Amino acid sequence: MKVSIVTISFNQAKFLEEAIQSVAGQDYGDIEYIVVDPGSTDGSREIIERESAHITKTVLEPDEGPVDGLNKGFAVATGDIYAYLNADDALLPGAVSKAVSYFKSFGNVDVITGHGYMVDINGGVFRRFYSDRFSPWRYVHGGAVIMQQSTFFKSEAFKEVGGFNPGNRIWWDGELVLDFALAGKNIIVVNDFMSIFRIHDESISGSRHDQSEASIKNERLRQENLERFYIKVMGHPQNWLTPLANVIARISKWVLEPIGTFWRFLEKLGFRLDKNVHW
Repeated sequence: MKVSIVTISFNQAKFLEEAIQSVAGQDYGDIEYIVVDPGSTDGSREIIERESAHITKTVLEPDEGPVDGLNKGFAVATGDIYAYLNADDALLPGAVSKAVSYFKSFGNVDVITGHGYMVDINGGVFRRFYSDRFSPWRYVHGGAVIMQQSTFFKSEAFKEVGGFNPGNRIWWDGELVLDFALAGKNIIVVNDFMSIFRIHDESISGSRHDQSEASIKNERLRQENLERFYIKVMGHPQNWLTPLANVIARISKWVLEPIGTFWRFLEKLGFRLDKNVHW
């Protein structure tokens, strides 16, 4: 099985080389690595050139944002399995070979998602991230999350759902998995840690809770997407029953996925048992 991995990068030079090296260091031989850069001016292009031996294809042309860049990257992909990695994130060693082995073991699976670690700007681990068993109902009611960086999917499934929604400017990863589920694709969670997800001030997730104009806009877009996802799944807008359903979904998450809740509790108490994660 050939695995195509797309990395999108725009002025992320401080992290880009680490992301590329995390792919180059995988122990699986048949990887097609595609790097998309719409016009960085911070030294990223020089890094891409320096690391060209580890990159199969590049897409170095203007685009209309991350979603457009991802769709352009996958448009030139030829693999059986797809995955994508933001320039400020990284794969853990052995992630690709583990994913391929799961696809081979579960012949009817379309999407595999594992767990990962959330790290700070310097790479320090501050939280384990557990993916949940996915269902559209649980997702739109806040009872399911997945680790995008630890998610792999069949190319046929990606093409069948039409790739990433170009109109989604902030929550494209979640919508892709939702579209997979609504199309009847088989999504399974595997008990392996496969990636790191970096939180920093310049990332969408890292800046979500400040009061900058960009953050306020992003939160508005997030809420608009949530309402759109809700209608997509439920067939009607959120109503007075939605908060109750949200509570039920979150309780089901705690019951069905207790390990994640347990680790969050330990972390709040100050336990950091994964400080020495390397990639």
